[in-house]
Amino acid sequence: MTPSRRQRLAPADRRRQLLGIGAELFAELPYDEVRMDQVAARAGVSRALLYRYFPNKRDLFTAVYRQATDQLIDTVRLDPAVGLEQQLRDGLDAHFDYFTANRHAVLAANRVLAGDATIQAMMADELEVMCDRLLDGGTLGGAPREAVGAVVMSWLVFVRVLCVEWLQEPAFSREELREICVGSLLGALRPLTVA
Repeated sequence: MTPSRRQRLAPADRRRQLLGIGAELFAELPYDEVRMDQVAARAGVSRALLYRYFPNKRDLFTAVYRQATDQLIDTVRLDPAVGLEQQLRDGLDAHFDYFTANRHAVLAANRVLAGDATIQAMMADELEVMCDRLLDGGTLGGAPREAVGAVVMSWLVFVRVLCVEWLQEPAFSREELREICVGSLLGALRPLTVA
């Protein structure tokens, strides 16, 4: 993409523009290959202006990742009318779509910036929201919420780790990945839900 001619934008619009360009670059390139001058050039702004909004690449990535996490959470809606297995498949498909479309950003968050407290807090928030949605869906049986919640939260961490491994080195198909994930939760819940 060629840089656009410099134009004045309201601060909120400029920030939105810079986030969009950052999201594109972090999706296209590994984290270490994204440079702030690339972002400025695509936006048609000076680096000084870019740095007023985002003082460094980590801050830009964090804002991009926050926006993406919020969008992913909004995308994943569970429908109790379709049953637990189909809910899981639908939710996993939404996650897989995001992970494959944003491979480099997902790998950066889970590998390059894995020790970053802000990124970790965002991941923890996302897991908590997803866990609550599954628990509130009413399809996990009558076992105590605390016990089921512990299993679901552990499963969500398992899914994230497995997906990151799959993005790095796909050892099986996307369909196999989905069925591994679905089967692992159903198997883990079985001792709690068997009468």
